[in-house]
Amino acid sequence: MTIQNRILFAGLCFLLSADARAQDKNQEKLPVKFGKVTPEDFNINVAALDTSAGAVVVADYGTSTFEGNREGWFDIVYKHSCRIKILKKSGFDAATITIPLYDGDKESEKLEGLKASTYNVESGQVLETKLDDKSIYSTRSSKHITQKKFTFPALKEGSIVEYTYTQTSPFIFNLQPWIFQGEYPCLWSEYQVEIPDFFRYATLAQGYLSFNSNTSTNKNQYFTVSIPGQSGVESLNDNVVTHRWVIENVPAFNIEPYTTTPDNYKTKIEFQLASYNFPNGYNKQFLGNWLSISKALLEDDDFGGDLDHSNGWMEDEIKTIIQGAKDPKEKAQRIYAFVRDHFKCTAHNDLSLSDPLKTVFKNRRGNEADINLLLIAMLRHEKITADPVILSTRDNGFVNQLYPLLDRFNYVIGRVTIDSSHFFLDASEPWLTFSKVPARCYNGYARLLNKDLPAFLSLDADSLQEKKMTLVILTKGDKGGLEGRFTTTPGFNEICDLREKLKPSSQGDFLKDIRSSYTSEYTVSNLEIDSLQRPDDPLQLAYDLKIIPDSTSDLFYFNPMLDKGYKTNPFVSADRRYPVEMAHTMDETYSLNMEVPDGFDVDELPKQAKVLFNNDEGFFEYLVVRTGDMIQFRSRIKLNKANFKPEDYATLRDFFAYIVKKQSEQIVFKKKKSA
Repeated sequence: MTIQNRILFAGLCFLLSADARAQDKNQEKLPVKFGKVTPEDFNINVAALDTSAGAVVVADYGTSTFEGNREGWFDIVYKHSCRIKILKKSGFDAATITIPLYDGDKESEKLEGLKASTYNVESGQVLETKLDDKSIYSTRSSKHITQKKFTFPALKEGSIVEYTYTQTSPFIFNLQPWIFQGEYPCLWSEYQVEIPDFFRYATLAQGYLSFNSNTSTNKNQYFTVSIPGQSGVESLNDNVVTHRWVIENVPAFNIEPYTTTPDNYKTKIEFQLASYNFPNGYNKQFLGNWLSISKALLEDDDFGGDLDHSNGWMEDEIKTIIQGAKDPKEKAQRIYAFVRDHFKCTAHNDLSLSDPLKTVFKNRRGNEADINLLLIAMLRHEKITADPVILSTRDNGFVNQLYPLLDRFNYVIGRVTIDSSHFFLDASEPWLTFSKVPARCYNGYARLLNKDLPAFLSLDADSLQEKKMTLVILTKGDKGGLEGRFTTTPGFNEICDLREKLKPSSQGDFLKDIRSSYTSEYTVSNLEIDSLQRPDDPLQLAYDLKIIPDSTSDLFYFNPMLDKGYKTNPFVSADRRYPVEMAHTMDETYSLNMEVPDGFDVDELPKQAKVLFNNDEGFFEYLVVRTGDMIQFRSRIKLNKANFKPEDYATLRDFFAYIVKKQSEQIVFKKKKSA
């Protein structure tokens, strides 16, 4: 069992109920009858939802109920049925199905009654091709997850595919979620859950779609329960609440640019076990609070159990690392640089240790939790205040701020406090520096783990400032045209991308990519990337430019942005229903100083402009001035925020449309007439 489940669900009690299978009482309300396909079922009008869709989910239906088993547990019985119409070859992916099953230390979820068929119409008759059981295969995606996979047979454009199965789980914490919105449009999506009152779950709903039906009904049901701490069994007459959610004509979820993860915004229902509450007096809380969870994590051998030990096995090496350090900050910087430069990160997105810290130290490798918890232990060894911080990365989705749900967190960094100043540290990437963590960590809510005072932290992309400066100087060439130097100092995140991507051996290919971005009139040479392999030093990129205008033309069109302007608007859709999430704020300044090339005069200059974004949230500046034979140009884009609400989308889209238009404008030079 994972570290999260051990902490949240320790003490799970053993229960036994009478057989109380839920019936699909609303089956008659579904638009289809599963298991029976007629020629008329192939006539589906999806045009109102999405004419470009490769497939459409005709009906997606699920139920979850509780029933007793022979081992004295409660099982959650999840039934799922789905029918899909394949419209185009682009929708064939919808016919590959994956069913995840959770494996515990002693028990596993079971898949039963899987039936899947492909239906095609030939000569007016519906032909069914059933899935062969031998075509179902298993893969293991993680320590606790086994995936059952299959692809429908006899698939072609116009096919209907349908599957149904039952998933039985002995894990009361694993009440199945329901995702109403996916890659393809759905005509009908319905989920029903029957929950006895003695199980309490936090229900987490998200998404911008409204329910066509959202109802709850009650019924009495008898359960025979074995309660921990009491002998024998007792028959309880308990209330069972049936929740039913339905959404019709669900549009496909389209992934827009600047989206951390679609999982943050798809319409779905999720559940988290909160407590047991029995009339006989047995009550158990599972959600806990951050004080108890922080304490448990810091004492757990798979997380913080070794952080406060003497850890004498690291002492000799630390003495060498910090020798001559003048103050605690320099000690911290040296320890950080040592871990960053001498340990290889084998995996990210882990919340627990893969090995004891002593083993990690010896092997010089581990996941990001191994490396950063070792870093914290080494800092504490030198009496430097350091605490773990857990968070959810941007691609993992948001964590819930109301409930302390550990399974939503997937990443560990450290926070050092020196003289009342705080520094976030991540030593798992070779291109990071002291006090910097990757942009993927800036996903809002995070938790500082401390036995006495755990705290909420905000790692928000709005606070991550990215500043880029570019300067181009062009003078008259000896043989006509222009020549000069292009120099750029990227922002920190772009520098990290370059350091991760580039090695000295790959700089030749990088130069080829730069050259390919220019037209044949431009020559690029002498690429220099300063401090590429020295993460603690600033990085600068530069190369020589030579421009020879077409000698056969009287006009020379020159874009002062060269190839560095926005060529297309990143916001294409006419509207957007969820926020825009950039990785950081933006401050990009591009400057050009150039001489008018010999034999030419300026025929036309672009007009200057400055536009504000939402008054004080940013601006775009486009300035161009000619003084004699000199032209000075500057373009600056500044956005003080990284996250924008849906209601700001139209303004943001118009803002970038204007930038694209202005940055495409050109200076027109005209050949001088001979005297």
